[in-house]
Amino acid sequence: MIQFAKIATRFAALAIVTLPLFGGIASAEEFKVGDITVEHPWARATPGRAKNGAAFMKLENHGGADDRLMAASGDVASRVELHTHLHENGVMKMRPSGPITVPAHGHAMLEPGSFHVMMIGLKAPLVEGEMFPLTLTFEKSGSVKINVMVKAVGAGAGNMGMKHGHGMKKN
Repeated sequence: MIQFAKIATRFAALAIVTLPLFGGIASAEEFKVGDITVEHPWARATPGRAKNGAAFMKLENHGGADDRLMAASGDVASRVELHTHLHENGVMKMRPSGPITVPAHGHAMLEPGSFHVMMIGLKAPLVEGEMFPLTLTFEKSGSVKINVMVKAVGAGAGNMGMKHGHGMKKN
């Protein structure tokens, strides 16, 4: 019985010491600037010698006025741009999107097959399990530096082309 108490005490002490670390990991998936919350930013790992990548996330607007994501930037690639997929003459094409509206009391989804942050001319492969920084600039809320988690090569493939309405929704 004494042995069990010692083990339980050690386990409780370890949990108390490490619990804040896990809380930090969870909160690292959410970033806030002004009325905007950036939730769960992620990118797919790049296969082979791929030179381009994309980042995805949810942009939540808690304010009473629309805001717009104006730009994204970072050292991960030669160019970082806001992009979308367009359906033209039966062919899906990726194009720069310009600013992305985040409606008041609503959200915009940056996801595969829709709006996304395009990284052109990657300086190094995106490796599963690693993170990289990007800076997002909003028209009203200002700029925020986020950390993007790299997931598996095929992550999010179930979303491809399934969204209609351009990824924006009022709550």
